[in-house]
Amino acid sequence: MCGIVGAVAARPVAEILLEGLRRLEYRGYDSAGMAVSNGNTTERLRRTGKVQALADALAENPLSGHLGIAHTRWATHGKPTENNAHPHMSGDRLAIVHNGIIENFEVLKAALIKQGFRFTSDTDTEVVAHLLQAELNGGSAILDAVNTVVAKLEGAFALGVIQMDNPGQMIAARKGSPLVVGVGIGENFIASDQLALLQVTDRFMFLDEGDVARISCDGIEVWDQAGASVERDVVRYEHSVSSADKGEYKHYMMKEIYEQPKVLAAAMEGRLSNGRLLEQAFGAGASEIFDQVKQVQIIACGTSYHAGMVAKYWIEDLVGIPCNVEVASEYRYRPVVLPEGTLFISVSQSGETADTLAALREIKDRVLASLTICNVPGSSLVRESDLCLMTNAGPEIGVASTKAFTTQLVGLLLTTLALGRRHNLSEEKETEIVAALQQLPELTRQVLEMDKDIELMSQSFAEKHHSLFLGRGPMYPVVMEGALKLKEISYIHAESYPAGELKHGPLALVDKDMPVVTVAPRNGMLDKLKANLQEVRARGGELFVFAGCSEQVKPEEGMAVLHMPEVPAILEPIVFTVPLQLLSYHVAVLKGTDVDQPRNLAKSVTVE
Repeated sequence: MCGIVGAVAARPVAEILLEGLRRLEYRGYDSAGMAVSNGNTTERLRRTGKVQALADALAENPLSGHLGIAHTRWATHGKPTENNAHPHMSGDRLAIVHNGIIENFEVLKAALIKQGFRFTSDTDTEVVAHLLQAELNGGSAILDAVNTVVAKLEGAFALGVIQMDNPGQMIAARKGSPLVVGVGIGENFIASDQLALLQVTDRFMFLDEGDVARISCDGIEVWDQAGASVERDVVRYEHSVSSADKGEYKHYMMKEIYEQPKVLAAAMEGRLSNGRLLEQAFGAGASEIFDQVKQVQIIACGTSYHAGMVAKYWIEDLVGIPCNVEVASEYRYRPVVLPEGTLFISVSQSGETADTLAALREIKDRVLASLTICNVPGSSLVRESDLCLMTNAGPEIGVASTKAFTTQLVGLLLTTLALGRRHNLSEEKETEIVAALQQLPELTRQVLEMDKDIELMSQSFAEKHHSLFLGRGPMYPVVMEGALKLKEISYIHAESYPAGELKHGPLALVDKDMPVVTVAPRNGMLDKLKANLQEVRARGGELFVFAGCSEQVKPEEGMAVLHMPEVPAILEPIVFTVPLQLLSYHVAVLKGTDVDQPRNLAKSVTVE
């Protein structure tokens, strides 16, 4: 999404800033701009559209100076227009760039208007620029002004600030949105992503939550949120810039499974603050749309469809409004009834899935609004939906989706929170769920530590040709996803069923040659699930159980059990997905299949 680049150097910085923006284009954006100060003037260029439009403008109107900031913006407050593009200025001496959302900007804006400040944009960011100028007008130094203003802001933000009266320094601050300092020799930089700065440095200082920094050619000073001077470690970037590098892993799929703690954190970063969801992250006008939602229709294909099925449980339980989930290739070819107040949610890794996109195009004029949960900024679904929430999973090369699926679940749970606060979800419950979400990266790391045990378990599948996956409640779509993973990459025929349906047919398939996989979290369905497992054992079936309760589910003859870490109930569909991914991966490796590019399949299904 939005990207920040800043530079202070002994050399001209405009081209450095421009290259940084180019390296941030993968994040998605709808406008770009930069401001450069030379000590006498601060000049600004902004353009809608691609960074190339800004580059063309810069070629015609060069900006000269050794201090500057630049930005790629994804519209949240206000449409994608040049006036709303960053940097924003107050007068002609101060310029700022901002990632994130200022929740209380309307109150602050009203007070500033009374003081005589004139606004030229619809953004929340311009409020910050005028607040800083008000402090400077009162005699504050720029660093003191930033500290005072930051204390007034509610929400999530990363800020870069330059002022013409301080031509040798740049101020940075972060709360809830990432910001990194690039450390050079006689020059220093800031960016929202270290990839933006690899053309000028490979040494970085990561600002902690609440940090404020003053960056000059000569050095970097950092103060923590208590105002104490601190030192942050400088680390060297050791990894290849190319997403095509598997690094230490044999396959992309394994690399992407192991990236999940990091990308799950990225899926939440800048969207949660003080135990609450920042719903403006969904885009401009999101709050007004969510106010009117009476029911939800989710459309997706494949793995994304399974994510939507999990969301149905969350939405109907926590929000208390109807939620329908349907495969896009079926939905688009039948007459559909869309009640008043329908929010249409499309879920797609690529944002180009043909059936999902066609379904959106056919019904978008008949629904309240459309929202896409997607991993590719600038994709068709993102461009054509009213609202979007990017999953921030990064490039996913393996055809069998892993990190894209779990980050989709995070996005759908955030959507549930946004809807729930208007219906059945109390503030206390929202805070509880947010606290649980913040445990998610660490819980995922703990599951990854089970990898060797799962690899050992996988040996029981090496000579099998069929398998059965069982789950109950929201874990049913989880085992659907587990079965899909196994069939995609190992070519083992895998079926998934609600465990309560065993006696309605699938039990006829169970024998010693049909391994049965199930997930058994500690919840109100556990006793019923255990009864289903006994039905399998009585028919000679071999069980493989991922259990959340070591006291109630224990290994015994014919039943292998791996115990999961203790997981908040709301997170069980996300966390219990990871061992099924690992199981499928190791089985495929044993069978010698092409893990990353399984036969007959493509990463993005852009045709019917």
